[in-house]
Amino acid sequence: MSTDTIINLENISIFQKRILILSDVNLKVNKGEFIYLIGKTGSGKSSLMKVLYSDIAVNEGLAVVGGHDLISIKSKEIPFLRRKIGIVFQDFQLLIDRSVSDNLLFIMKATGWKDKKAMNERLEFVLNKVGLNTKGFKFPHQLSGGEQQRVVIARALINSPDIILADEPTGNLDPSTSEGILELLIDISKTGVAVLMGTHDYTLIKKYPARTIKCEGGRLVEEMVNVQ
Repeated sequence: MSTDTIINLENISIFQKRILILSDVNLKVNKGEFIYLIGKTGSGKSSLMKVLYSDIAVNEGLAVVGGHDLISIKSKEIPFLRRKIGIVFQDFQLLIDRSVSDNLLFIMKATGWKDKKAMNERLEFVLNKVGLNTKGFKFPHQLSGGEQQRVVIARALINSPDIILADEPTGNLDPSTSEGILELLIDISKTGVAVLMGTHDYTLIKKYPARTIKCEGGRLVEEMVNVQ
């Protein structure tokens, strides 16, 4: 396996409450790769992402993510795996009673940050990275949907992850805003972070072509996307 491989799944099956969702799953993702994950609702996209951050257990085959063996991983090791993974949700899941900066500081404290100077430096860095360096004092309700999603991406970047899992990150956004979010995620992948983005938006895929994987018929298949 290449030292650049950050996700390596071989011959695994994915179950949700004993129901087989995906079988014979094989997937290799390298550092800095940007990949679309497509498929109908209920086809297994979210289940696959849950496997990657060990929310769904795997019992067979080979499953290594960020250097962690998902088959033998112990519950006390899961927080360390999850620090290597940034998760971007469609519905933001921001804390509405505190500012953008305090949303990010909350995550830092929850994941063991203690040095206030280092915390403030990291906070400034990630807000600058997502273009919100002047918005830290604002509350979520004072931001547009696109800005809120940029806060979510900043939150995902806090712990310098190796992987970002973005589950329908543009699902609630207008087309122009969606493009901005996608361009941001592509830029992040160019820094060496692997980005796996679940989407239904074929317009985006055609405009910004990249490796595309499809959940279909209980399998994971590489999809050839016509970008003409």
